[in-house]
Amino acid sequence: MNIKYIIGLIFCCVGFATAKAQDAPVLTLREAVEIALKNNYNIKLSQNNAAISGNNVTLGNAGFLPTVTGNLTQNSSIQTTKQTRSDGTVNDIKNAHNSNLNYGVNLNWTIFDGFAMFATYDQLKQLDKLGAIRLQDTIQSTVASVINTYYNLISQNEQIKALRGAIDISRTQLRYSNDKFTVGRVSRLDVYNAQVNLNTDTAALIVQLQQFKSSKIQLNQLLVRDLQTDFSVGDTIEVDRSLVLGDIISKAQTQNPGILSSQISKRLAEINLKQVRSTRYPVVGLTSGYTFSRSNTPAGFTLQQNAHGLAYGVTASINIFDGLNQWRRERNAKLQIDNADIDYKKTMLDVEAQISNFYVSYLSGLDLIRIGQSNVELARKNLEISLEKYRLGNITPLEIREAQRNYLDAQSTFFSAQYQSKMAEVTLKQITNSINIQ
Repeated sequence: MNIKYIIGLIFCCVGFATAKAQDAPVLTLREAVEIALKNNYNIKLSQNNAAISGNNVTLGNAGFLPTVTGNLTQNSSIQTTKQTRSDGTVNDIKNAHNSNLNYGVNLNWTIFDGFAMFATYDQLKQLDKLGAIRLQDTIQSTVASVINTYYNLISQNEQIKALRGAIDISRTQLRYSNDKFTVGRVSRLDVYNAQVNLNTDTAALIVQLQQFKSSKIQLNQLLVRDLQTDFSVGDTIEVDRSLVLGDIISKAQTQNPGILSSQISKRLAEINLKQVRSTRYPVVGLTSGYTFSRSNTPAGFTLQQNAHGLAYGVTASINIFDGLNQWRRERNAKLQIDNADIDYKKTMLDVEAQISNFYVSYLSGLDLIRIGQSNVELARKNLEISLEKYRLGNITPLEIREAQRNYLDAQSTFFSAQYQSKMAEVTLKQITNSINIQ
């Protein structure tokens, strides 16, 4: 009686969770991606960083434009002065107020710095491109995470359906056992075994429901919304069967974010060498300004003086000897270019290896899908026959349980193969920066 009560309570909980899931609104994959693109924090951070890189690409930031400053200086003092002149007269001035006021505008303009400003401007543009690549990589990575999580939910939901089917079968087996026990055809042990099987299947369903709920929380986190938002997902995993290894590798060479970033890093290393070499050349600048001044000196020969006028000039400097640091910096800059080239080649190899591994997973997943479809159908027919034989008493409970387990394993393998192949497909498209939700 206690066992039946526990089973009934479990069924009520499972049934409540099922009804609640069915009432939840359907969230399509397109809707999930759109919400993520709008709300995801990583995307927003990358957008801001890309905007900063774009804002930095200016002639002024590169050093092409002059700087103009305004200056004002006011000095005052109170002095008591006693002067004895050469003719013997004494000039005694107490608490004389002295003041000096200077204000004006100054201009400084570097007109030649060994072409460093041109290199800096090129550097800023490359950093802007790098920011755009990182933003696109973040978007693709986020979309891939949303897609994988969404299809994982579909796969788990199919597992839940399969487990519910297993529970129905276990419940039927329990009913048959009770009927046989009532007429004396089997012992109480067969009934207990059937009840244990039903409990085991129900516990597996509860665990799967908990995993399903955790994955829903994970998707809500990616979408940056209330983590407890309930929803249901679709029931189909469509795998793109047209991927070709050669096309993927070729596309990755021109579109992969890692490869593109390595190319820009190499270009930045070459620009750095130009900047280091620029210090071998003279730096030439122009200076100019217009100044106003006014001074009051009661104790001086001139009581008050006002002046204003234009000042201008040329400055030039050149590095003659800096302790061989110029040679050291240039040598290190060349080594950085070598490192950037090595990193680029390594990235190319890593990406190709990654593509090859996921393509193997993709192909094996497609093969498993084909085998799994046939296997599920065969296992289902075998289970139906076994269940009928058990009802007639021609096979043992252990044999019917084995047929049931084979059916569950076939379904699980089929669902896993679908998800494996889809995940490999999405990853390959992410690597080539070509994820697109139709």
